Amino acid sequence: MKINKWQTLNKEFVGNFKIFDLYYCDRVHPIKNTSSRFVSLESPNWVNIIPITNDKKIIMVEQYRHGTDDVSLEIPAGLIEKGEFHRIAAERECAEETGFVGNGEAEILGFVEPNPAFLGNKCYHYVWFDCEKKFEQNLDENELINIKMFPLADLKDLINSGAIRHSLVISAFMYFNMKYRDIWNF
Repeated sequence: MKINKWQTLNKEFVGNFKIFDLYYCDRVHPIKNTSSRFVSLESPNWVNIIPITNDKKIIMVEQYRHGTDDVSLEIPAGLIEKGEFHRIAAERECAEETGFVGNGEAEILGFVEPNPAFLGNKCYHYVWFDCEKKFEQNLDENELINIKMFPLADLKDLINSGAIRHSLVISAFMYFNMKYRDIWNF
């Protein structure tokens, strides 16, 4: 059976909630010909970046997350600003959140759709090699971030132990592992 796109009868703007716009979408089931209402969130695309020092340490950020009401160990990440290229956004987020910048340009690893059930955006994954501390953190008004550094060799244990739980961080490391497994021996 071929799955077809559902027909949209109506798309109703509900409101802007800072990091996303909420819509109700009335759509028609392509086989049953029945309509139902669905929630759709429209958000700018996102980026995250794996900064790695020349001595093979991963620069990570630890911050409180309101969704889980808990502290999360992650890699630098954020929204892509309007008109901004995703690589530039990834490098900017890294510099702002950590003060670290790499030698040369960050390299794209791939992208994912964070949750296509209700989100229409993408998250682009990058890696930046030979990162060095060049700046002080330049955090947004509501950010409070600790910088943590871990040997790349500890990555599997950090994920297996549950220290790293953020799905977009794990997917970035999955892309990294697929591309660099033989070179980095982890």
